[in-house]
Amino acid sequence: MGEHVRIIDRIDTAPRYTEADAVRLNNMFRGRDTVEMLTVLLKENMLGDAAIVSSFGAESAVLLHLIASIDPNVPVLFLETGKHFPETITYREELREKIGFIDLRNLTPDPELLAQKDGTGLRWSYDPDGCCEIRKVLPLKSALAGFDAQFTGRKAFQSSTRKALPRFEIEEGRLKVNPLADWDKARLDAYMAEHDLPAHPLVEQGYPSIGCSPCTTKVAPGEDPRSGRWKGWDKVECGIHTETTLLDDGGANDPIF
Repeated sequence: MGEHVRIIDRIDTAPRYTEADAVRLNNMFRGRDTVEMLTVLLKENMLGDAAIVSSFGAESAVLLHLIASIDPNVPVLFLETGKHFPETITYREELREKIGFIDLRNLTPDPELLAQKDGTGLRWSYDPDGCCEIRKVLPLKSALAGFDAQFTGRKAFQSSTRKALPRFEIEEGRLKVNPLADWDKARLDAYMAEHDLPAHPLVEQGYPSIGCSPCTTKVAPGEDPRSGRWKGWDKVECGIHTETTLLDDGGANDPIF
């Protein structure tokens, strides 16, 4: 008998997705309806293991309803920072009952790290980046380690730093899908009305973008919807998203409005 040759198992540590994949998907779904795109992605399992990252903020109901209408089993990840408005927690439960998504996962900060780095709970007042790192960035990074892709509710109209937002982008080898990238406020409002989706209770009080209560203020007419976040600080994102730049595709995938 010939000598048995053992095949060495190798773990593929390469990222599942590359920028070329994002360009390909942007091309594939360019100009196609959002519901059609999501149906194809989810029904044909094109994304692998995917989750929705939701803040349960001002417009979160739209993305949650769009995806749950196709597959209510897609996990929903919520960063329970311990600093949310009470209205946000109530709204989260209202949407869960109304929309019917099944797998809600509340992500909390590491208690030891929280005690070590923010024992007083006041880090937001002198180091908002550090507070977001502990309460949002690290818990989400840990949770997303088991997923190939994530859905976000970001829209290009929300701020100048998101105006180049594509539908598909890559972050640390993971696909980030922004189904509402080219939706404007009128379209969001129309969708919520059509499907009888409740609004976040703070919206009518002047909060078009809602995050943690210490770092969220009301927005004046004409300002970017996100201008009330970290007011007075040189900070526009919590760290789970970065400022958006165009893909290196010669502009072929610039958002269409």
